[in-house]
Amino acid sequence: MKLKTIAGIFLASAFLVSCGKEKEESKEVAANTEDFQYEVEQFADIKVLRYQVPGWENLTLKEQKLVYYLTQAGMAGRDIHWDQNYKHNLKIRKALENIYQNYKGDKASEDWKNFEIYLKRVWFSNGIHHHYSSDKIKPDFTKDYFQKLLSETKTTLAPEVVEILFNDQDAKKVNLDESKGLLAGSAVNFYDKGITDKEAEAFYKTKKSPDAKRPYSFGLNSKLVRNANGQIEEKVWKSGGMYGPAIDKIIYWLEKAQGVAENKKQGDAIALLIKYYKTGDLKTWDDYNIAWTEATEGNIDYINGFVEVYNDPLGYRGSYESVVQIKDFDMSKKMEVISKNAQWFEDNSTLMPAHKKKNVVGVSYKVVVVAGESGDSSPSTPIGVNLPNADWIRAEHGSKSVSLGNIVDSYNHAGGSDRLKEFANDKEEIELEEKYGEVADKLHTALHEVVGHASGQINPGVGTPKETLKSYASTLEEGRADLVGLFYLYNPKLQELGLVDDWKKVGTAAYDGYIRNGLMTQLIRLEPGADIEEAHMRNRQWVSAWVFEKGKKDNVIEKITRDGKTYFNITNYEKLHELFGQLLKETQRIKSEGDFAAGKALVENYGVKVDQKLHKEVLDRNKKFKSAPYSGFVNPVLVPKMDDKGEITSFEIQQPKTFAEQMLYYSKTYGLLPEEN
Repeated sequence: MKLKTIAGIFLASAFLVSCGKEKEESKEVAANTEDFQYEVEQFADIKVLRYQVPGWENLTLKEQKLVYYLTQAGMAGRDIHWDQNYKHNLKIRKALENIYQNYKGDKASEDWKNFEIYLKRVWFSNGIHHHYSSDKIKPDFTKDYFQKLLSETKTTLAPEVVEILFNDQDAKKVNLDESKGLLAGSAVNFYDKGITDKEAEAFYKTKKSPDAKRPYSFGLNSKLVRNANGQIEEKVWKSGGMYGPAIDKIIYWLEKAQGVAENKKQGDAIALLIKYYKTGDLKTWDDYNIAWTEATEGNIDYINGFVEVYNDPLGYRGSYESVVQIKDFDMSKKMEVISKNAQWFEDNSTLMPAHKKKNVVGVSYKVVVVAGESGDSSPSTPIGVNLPNADWIRAEHGSKSVSLGNIVDSYNHAGGSDRLKEFANDKEEIELEEKYGEVADKLHTALHEVVGHASGQINPGVGTPKETLKSYASTLEEGRADLVGLFYLYNPKLQELGLVDDWKKVGTAAYDGYIRNGLMTQLIRLEPGADIEEAHMRNRQWVSAWVFEKGKKDNVIEKITRDGKTYFNITNYEKLHELFGQLLKETQRIKSEGDFAAGKALVENYGVKVDQKLHKEVLDRNKKFKSAPYSGFVNPVLVPKMDDKGEITSFEIQQPKTFAEQMLYYSKTYGLLPEEN
């Protein structure tokens, strides 16, 4: 599970991530200094940032090599994610990049500027569908102009694909409106066209794990297709299978990483990941996740694989991603306190006794420094991650939770307070956010990832959430983890543990920010008239809207109109704390019992529809702010220095000068897949 963004960062950072010549023009930007340039550029609704890698110089050469090899392994799979997102993405990217590098015409025209923006939006989203809303990105230039660009640069793109760029076909990458058909309405490249929801679900009902208590993650690493005989089968993502050329390169770099592993457990885990990529075997994937979870020693860690299922409307298939991490020693010591007290949080939660874990196993929490990201984690990145996702592994072996400290730091440095001042209700709310908002955000991330995702258990005999809660599983899980964090953010235990100096003020700031975001400010991410589709946005709204409605009798949260502007003011934080606890109890019950009807009702009634009048107001109020609503990152480049024998002797960290420079370099260096897969 990944946490994309939370309330304070949402406001502080404007809402939360060919060519030898291009490579030669790369200039090193000041790193690890006070004059570090966090902002790269801004276009459309996107702001591109940089992040530093503090502590790199304190690693040994062997550790630096491990980071480098893992980063290269991550980048080798980049094009897998592009192809997963949409079947035509790779050919479209190739055509757009060829035009960008070879067009000799008027580059001062509005049409060309709009073409550049379109290409950058496609780069940022790893395809032609918006990274957050999943709506197809429409060009702000005409088809005739595009045909002119194709002709003048001798670029080939099939006419039917050109049409798709400008028409309403494949309009949604991930459709969650059941009336349209979850698969029929989704453009994501996980299922052959024509396969229905019922057919896919029926296919997986025939799949049985050897041990029902330890179910395999069926469908996680494959595309579901219809063969020549009309039968449904899987095309597995593995060496020699679908995406084989990229996976072989991932294996190549992982084998190098295994050779410089910090310890045996880490090396053994990498070996299992290699075996998994070679075989595609889901039992090996489980074995790897157990080994990876238990490999907690060392300064370097990583995420690599087909992991999160948010992009599959049925919740089976994992998007490729990679994050390479260096331990942040100082912050990890502070946050480890939460891990050590995970059982206390579980025992004192509002969950029904039958839904509480008697033994929260192996919750590992670290603040880390990101050294490189790829696939589903780049350019738009999470700020917190808790893995593995399989509930039975979490119950028996625990999980690893990380907060991406240098990513959060970059967001904070790149942000401003003007939007906060516009939407916060009063001066006290602003002052609390400015003083306590950052620590509240960090604690919410920690509680969400460490305690939230590790909390609770499913009743015996109840299927996995993707089977029982289906398309609502992801948003219900994220909301459940948010609620664990919210319940404990307003609790003196945090001060008792030495995590805060004033628990009530931290909790107050956290509650203000969450409600303000969930009911109002996150709406700047939506187009007028749109419903909420993205899982995290849905969960923030259904959590906030539920407590708002349930608290009306006691006026717990009042909706205020002042000078034609709407504000939300919490009048009773103690009662709001109780309401969060009640909703946590019910959300866990839904998961534990597999209550699809109740889960659907909760999400559909509170998390999908938008108050259109309020939405228009929010968009109008937001127009005066120049900062884009979405942020993401270019990655620092690890450049190895070699001796005469070709051995690595050191590394230099360089920062990309522009977003385009990095994207073109990636396409040239890691373009390992054919246009059709």
